[in-house]
Amino acid sequence: MNDWNLPWEGGCRCGQVRLRISAPPLLTMACHCTGCQRMTASAFSLSAAIPTEGFLVTQGEPVIGGLHGASRHYFCPHCMSWMFTRPEGLDMFVNVRATMLDDARWFTPFIETWTSEKLPWASTPAVHRYAKLPEFSEYEGLTAEYAKKAAKPTAR
Repeated sequence: MNDWNLPWEGGCRCGQVRLRISAPPLLTMACHCTGCQRMTASAFSLSAAIPTEGFLVTQGEPVIGGLHGASRHYFCPHCMSWMFTRPEGLDMFVNVRATMLDDARWFTPFIETWTSEKLPWASTPAVHRYAKLPEFSEYEGLTAEYAKKAAKPTAR
């Protein structure tokens, strides 16, 4: 995938924390869980699973927020924008909130999770839907399918 026009830059609302993405996403998703609804003050959160080696905080020091549990949710310490998550036990990727990217027009969720908790009116164009999360064994096939079918971003 050499047409993703990488690297991508992004940051929080106030600009104190900046990040760079240098690897294409493994998967894109919308999460409808009530936790994401509350942390975004919206119907769902949008994220792109970025390989860890393709993710870098280039400015500022994000802080852990949310529930302070096993999955670490990182926020800007000043404006409190929820920027990314490092899921417990899954150190191979970082879930970056897609709207933190300076240009997120390319983003479309490929899967949606926790549809069992979604608001009745909320919908996305995701290809796959899960009442909770996909089985761990399904991710290899999902990432392979995403790599083949994902709409590639256009040049900016």
